[in-house]
Amino acid sequence: MTGAWAALGSAFAYGVADVAGGLLSRRAGFAGVALLGQLGGLACALVAALLVPAPGVTAADLGWGALSGVGTGFGMVFLYRGLSRGHMSVTVPVSAVGGVALPVAAGVAFLGDRPTAAAWTGIAVVLPALWLVSRSAPDGEGTTRPAVVNGLLAGAGIGVQYLALARTGADAGICPVAIGRVAAVLAIAPAAWPDVRGTEDARRFPAGRVAAGSALTGGIAAAALVLYLLATRQQLVVVAVVLSSLYPVVPVLLGVTALRERLSAAQAAGLVGAGSAVVLLTLPGP
Repeated sequence: MTGAWAALGSAFAYGVADVAGGLLSRRAGFAGVALLGQLGGLACALVAALLVPAPGVTAADLGWGALSGVGTGFGMVFLYRGLSRGHMSVTVPVSAVGGVALPVAAGVAFLGDRPTAAAWTGIAVVLPALWLVSRSAPDGEGTTRPAVVNGLLAGAGIGVQYLALARTGADAGICPVAIGRVAAVLAIAPAAWPDVRGTEDARRFPAGRVAAGSALTGGIAAAALVLYLLATRQQLVVVAVVLSSLYPVVPVLLGVTALRERLSAAQAAGLVGAGSAVVLLTLPGP
């Protein structure tokens, strides 16, 4: 259960970070928000790496960590791009489902993960549940094709992030998360460069409170990755991925509790499915 709680903590932290990042990306250039977020995440990851023992960091650990960071950078740019264009109702559910499906398929096919029958049932339940719970009201802005493309690309990046980080060894401590933030900064920098330089096609680079909020959001996302990494060292990768990917539940629950929003029937069904999946995924094996 320790690994399950770490994975659920990761989902909560990621959910908070996604809500904040989505709001900030509407107030400034999405690439700039993502870049400052990863810089904030790097600072937090470095502190965590110093606190957690790492007796045996290998070149492979650093390589997998760097690949995970490239996936993070790639995923966040396309996720924030979709959110900044008002495509939340399509981009978020597509990215959430894609971010689960890819690691689960790879974990079973290539990593030798063998979930229990209950866990397989939970995986089957969680995919439609994620779609339903993260659906919002239609955007009403043109076609959905750009939103689907952004969501698929974001989901691919998130999937690579999860898979690569899970390949690191326990003796590496939190170092793979830290090196991953460096790689994420380098991956995002080209997209944010026009904003930094203020060129003709630039969007407004985050400043003041938006910049500080972006960095803080990245720190929360880095904490989510640390919790996910700890979860993979306690249980199957596919289970850790699915539990960590329940982050779309967080904005819905925040809306209901803090903003007194009403749940749609689809969202209510998604929440029931997500809760059922958590129970099934955390049942002890035979």
